[in-house]
Amino acid sequence: MNKLLMRVKLAIATIILCGVVAIPAIAQDTIRLTLDEALSIALNESLTVKIADKEIEKTGYTKKGSYSALFPNVDFSAAYQRTIKKQVMTMNMGGQTQSIAVGTDNLYNLGFSATMPLINIALWRNLQISAKSVDLAVEQARKSRHDLINQIETAFYTCLLANDSYEVYKENYQNSKTNYEQTKAKYESGRVAKFDMIRAEVNMQNAEPNVYDAQNSLTLALWQLKALMGIDLNTNIVCVGSLDDYVNRIKDLSFAGNQINLENNSTLKQLDIQKEILDLSYKAKRAQFYPSLGASASYSWVSMANNFKFKEYNWNPYSVAGISLTIPIFSGGNRYYGLKETNAQRKQLELQRESARRGLVVSAKQNISSMETAIKQYNAAVATVEGAQTGYDIAKKRYEVGSGTVLDMNDAQLQLLQSKLNVKNSIYSFLVAKSALDLTLGVNENGEKN
Repeated sequence: MNKLLMRVKLAIATIILCGVVAIPAIAQDTIRLTLDEALSIALNESLTVKIADKEIEKTGYTKKGSYSALFPNVDFSAAYQRTIKKQVMTMNMGGQTQSIAVGTDNLYNLGFSATMPLINIALWRNLQISAKSVDLAVEQARKSRHDLINQIETAFYTCLLANDSYEVYKENYQNSKTNYEQTKAKYESGRVAKFDMIRAEVNMQNAEPNVYDAQNSLTLALWQLKALMGIDLNTNIVCVGSLDDYVNRIKDLSFAGNQINLENNSTLKQLDIQKEILDLSYKAKRAQFYPSLGASASYSWVSMANNFKFKEYNWNPYSVAGISLTIPIFSGGNRYYGLKETNAQRKQLELQRESARRGLVVSAKQNISSMETAIKQYNAAVATVEGAQTGYDIAKKRYEVGSGTVLDMNDAQLQLLQSKLNVKNSIYSFLVAKSALDLTLGVNENGEKN
């Protein structure tokens, strides 16, 4: 009964393992994605990028709207006034006082008016601030794209790690299954003790959950990648390649931590633009102390009558034009303290930038250190895999000829499993650290500004 149950379990496990691998391969609606394709889709479909683009569009409209202040502001107005009780004018004529009602029942007034600033330094500074706000929005959009690239790269590498780990665990399970079947055959023929068969069986059963864990990790990683890309979570995708395809990126690389160049870092660029905006804001507030000159003109038609016979109305034109000079004298200290506030903000921003720069330098050094450590780990792991594979082959051969034990073979198999996983993890660690370093430096994987 136990033998039959074991055979059923082995058959079910084999079907599941084969099915997991086969289903993605034969699904016709599965999308096979490279890293570049995933990045391209994300940069076109991600809501984060679309929101950033809309912010640029909105700020651009604000900038164009602010320039309207330089042009004449033309308005049309019309007014009607009904006299309820006319004004009475009293005059003394020949020693007699006479009262006369003045005005008409109806008063109409309509016309055009125009105003235009001629000299207004504060207005000019505010226009410059609007232009800088567009630059800030563009840089914020660039930061959003670079953040998304880092997230997509990390998610894609995570998918590759999960898939590679699944293959390693699957291979380990297949080895355990083969060893169990061989040990079982030897036990049935009386060449090994029952203890060896039990140990082989336990080793196989312990290897099976790792396969399912790796499969679940791959599923979760793919969901995360699809969410970042902005595509339907029900879409079937497969990440093309493996971590071994990126080995050439970690060979013969050296990094100098004292040569970190942050001139393309988006955070610092945004702070620099904010400083320029504050400088212009300070100049704009200082310009509030300066006189301003404006021009105005109006052309109106006025009609007065005691009836509503519009055809008989006489419309009398009336027009004026002038120039107004405004000289600020006293505002209760509002302009003075506004300057003090803006100056304090400028000094605060300088401190924030220096703090951000120091943090970025530390982050870059940490990423470089992680990359150098990953290179060392990879070199050590590769050498370990070669030794572990040789050790496993020897242990397996010795067990087959009867000069070794099943414990030796299981131990060698465990060492081989761990060394292969170490290779994958070292490549993954390097790639993730490299992507984070690119984000800090503000460049893409080719060292170019994004």
